[in-house]
Amino acid sequence: MNLKIYNTLSKEKELFVPLNPDSIKMYVCGPTVYNYAHIGNARPAVVFDVLYRVLKNLYPEVIYVRNITDVDDKINDAAKKLNQPISAITNKYTDIYHQDMNSLCVLRPDHEPRVTDNIAQIISMIQKILHNKNAYISDGHVLFDVTSFRQYGKLSNRDTEEMLAGARVEVADYKKNPGDFVLWKPSEDNNSGWSSPWGFGRPGWHIECSSMVETYLGNEIDIHGGGQDLIFPHHENEIAQSCSAHNSESYVRYWMHNGYLNMEGEKMSKSLGNIITVKDLLDKYDGEVIRLALLSTHYRKPINFGESLLDQSKNILNKLYKNLNKQGNEDEISEDVSKALLDDLNTPLAISNLLKIKCSRTLLKSANLLGLLNKTTDEWFALNNKFTISENDIESLIQERDGARKSKDFKRADEIRDQLEENNVVLEDVGGQTIWRVKK
Repeated sequence: MNLKIYNTLSKEKELFVPLNPDSIKMYVCGPTVYNYAHIGNARPAVVFDVLYRVLKNLYPEVIYVRNITDVDDKINDAAKKLNQPISAITNKYTDIYHQDMNSLCVLRPDHEPRVTDNIAQIISMIQKILHNKNAYISDGHVLFDVTSFRQYGKLSNRDTEEMLAGARVEVADYKKNPGDFVLWKPSEDNNSGWSSPWGFGRPGWHIECSSMVETYLGNEIDIHGGGQDLIFPHHENEIAQSCSAHNSESYVRYWMHNGYLNMEGEKMSKSLGNIITVKDLLDKYDGEVIRLALLSTHYRKPINFGESLLDQSKNILNKLYKNLNKQGNEDEISEDVSKALLDDLNTPLAISNLLKIKCSRTLLKSANLLGLLNKTTDEWFALNNKFTISENDIESLIQERDGARKSKDFKRADEIRDQLEENNVVLEDVGGQTIWRVKK
């Protein structure tokens, strides 16, 4: 079966044709480690983990690189505020990020390079761009000249001349053009800089990813992923840098971007006070619940995250774990699940098809493509469902309550609701149907 993915560059769904079918190369922008990861940071990690699993099932080798950004103004600010070395901040939050991702059943990439370990390679790439006359030196800065790269704006569907003509920001006096971006900049703090041919300083953000792709995967790769917010300027600038450094027309075959995450219908922001960390969610929910919730909406669409989605995801996992007790002779990945994932990672359809599987071995193999069902049935229910009656009894009582309500025996209906609540089972009447969840 063939994989189809939506390519941000072509703006359409395409058949995936690898550069080399014996070795797939994939890069995804990783975290900037200065604080706890929030749930929006977790979405690309989970989405591209599913893609990694699908690719590994299709091809003999997949080389997956996800970087760690440990050079950043926000990191410097956090270190100064806490009066700690920068490495203490970045090491702490890198470890926490790994713990959070492990809890969400995210596989570790094949390579996870840190910017601080790749400064020499970054400097080397900047020198190539300068040599090819796509960059210039000004006031201690090395800047990319966007007018030197004719493809600039193609990924984000922006016209370079219009962007420059319409620039409203105050332009730094060391720039030739408003859209020119930094490859290297001066650094006054001895703890966050390195010696270079252009003076003591540190790399710009965009060059870091271009350099690590080159170092770990080569000049051209199959897939590059990240959040929708990275299309411009980050990924646009990556293309310009990498193609200029290598005198090439192509850097990435397929660009993939996941949609935004909203909390209860509102965009996450500090001003609204609705930024939820993975760590906080893990105090209330199993990591698999959070993972399933993140996969319940197609990766390219915005997802409305919140308690109702998490409770719904928990109920789905209850059903899937219950189905692990069913026996059968099949021992292969479900074709319906596979087809859904091969169609541009249609995880909502794949999850729906998981619920139809009647054989536990097939269910386990199919769920593994989505990173689900990593516990035994007993482990799952012991950890996640603290009620004393069986699911069959719950369903029977709900049916009895529905019958009592239809016959206007509201006293009996209320008695059943109270009985279930005593067993930590909460009922919700939604759209004429009764759903239940375990009280947290």
